[in-house]
Order: sequence, then structure tokens, then C-alpha cells
Amino acid sequence: MDLILQKLAEYNQSQKAVCLCVVVSANGGVPRHAGSKMLVLPDGSTLGTVGGGEVEAAAKEAALETFRTQKPALVRYSLNAQDESALGICGGEMQIYVEPFLPQAKLVVIGAGHVGKAVAKLGKFLNFMVIVSDDRAELCSPEAFPEADVLLPLAMEDIPQKLEIDSQTYIVDVSRGSEFDVAGLPALLAAQPAYIGVIGSRRRWEATRAGLLEKGLSEVDLGRVKSPVGLNIHAETPEEIAVSILGEIISIRNDTADKEKK
Repeated sequence: MDLILQKLAEYNQSQKAVCLCVVVSANGGVPRHAGSKMLVLPDGSTLGTVGGGEVEAAAKEAALETFRTQKPALVRYSLNAQDESALGICGGEMQIYVEPFLPQAKLVVIGAGHVGKAVAKLGKFLNFMVIVSDDRAELCSPEAFPEADVLLPLAMEDIPQKLEIDSQTYIVDVSRGSEFDVAGLPALLAAQPAYIGVIGSRRRWEATRAGLLEKGLSEVDLGRVKSPVGLNIHAETPEEIAVSILGEIISIRNDTADKEKK
């Protein structure tokens, strides 16, 4: 098997972000032929080559951009010295297809109650990696959550020690009380997830907010928390609430990708 494709499969298997760059056409004097491949990681490191020099540097930048847009791209590079935008003087032209392979988005459901179960079930249907956490181990079980990919029977504040939280992580806090939120949210906010939503009434959030401010969190930190959680669709049942929450997450996720493209 092609070494680059083998490494691509390994990165996909381990749920690590990687971008594949492939020369799809090469005409005239160019440094690499069609089919040449390169992998680019989010830190800018590479494996393989699509030609070296300015062309490769430009392809790497295009790859890093796809991590932000979450969309593939087809880029054209001229090596004709008479072209003002030329990246070389070989006299040819190259087209490179750039495609990001991103880890499966993670949905972290904190709370093993009725709403937590409905959110986990819908999240699995929507192809999230579902992680369920509750400090009550007897409730955070495979029997209660057969759709969960990962079960974390521990306190909310300990989750970042057991789970990598990144820009593809969406946290739904449906815990059983404000005191649990005050204890657990600081560690989750520090981990910089893409989204944190907290269930409850406005009164509950105000109590949580006051407790978090006492613990030293800033208004900027608290501004990243969505509470009450979910879209306002007048949801009542756990299943309807789950729809409102996942609808909000999808909206934010897609809106973020669209903004990055602009």
C-alpha cells in the first residue's frame, strides 16, 4: 500500500486530524507528477511531498485553511515566469486537491437522567461520538446508555483529565443541580470546547453564574455558556428537548464553518 495512504488510514483510525494533498494534474515543467501525495497535520508538519519550494508551501497553507473551513479545495499553481502569480519558473502548471479528514465530533452528555438519555440517543443518530458522564456509576452504565461510545462515571470537574476536549467537542450539561455545575464548569471551560450548554431555568443559571463568579471566572468565560440550553421550540418532553439541543449544536457548528470560509 502507498505509504501516504497507509498513514492516512492510521490517522483516521486514531481519530486524529490530517489533510491529504494530491497532485491531480501536472502540465509542462513541474517538480512532481500527478498522483504525488502529501499529508499535512494541524501543527504544520508534513509527510510526503507535492514538489517542494513555494508550491509545497502554498499547498500546506491551503491544507491548514481546510482545517478551519472543514471543506475540501482544488487549488491551481502556475510555474510560468510570465504569470504574475507564478510560484516558480519551471514553466508548467499544477492542480492540487486538498481534503481535510477531521476526527468525529464528540458529544459529551453530562447527566444520566431522562434528557441525558434522549440527547445521547439522538447524538448517536447524528453521527457524533457520544460520551456520557455522571458521578453516579450505577446510572452511567452500558445498560442505561447502549449508544454511548465512552462512559465516564466520575465527577464533572474530572472529565478533562480523562477526555481530550478540543474544537470538535460539544458539551451538554444536564446535571441534577446548580452545585454540580459550579463545581464542574470551570475545568470544562478551561479546556476550550466548541460549545457548552447548561440545562435549567434562568433562575438556576443565575445561581450557577453567581457561584462561578465567586470562584473567579470572568464574564467572558460565562459568556461562552449557553443557558437555557437549546433552541426555543417550546420543547417539553425529553425527546423534544434533545431535538432543541442538537438543533442548536448543529446550527452553531455549521455557522462556525461558514464564518471560517468568509
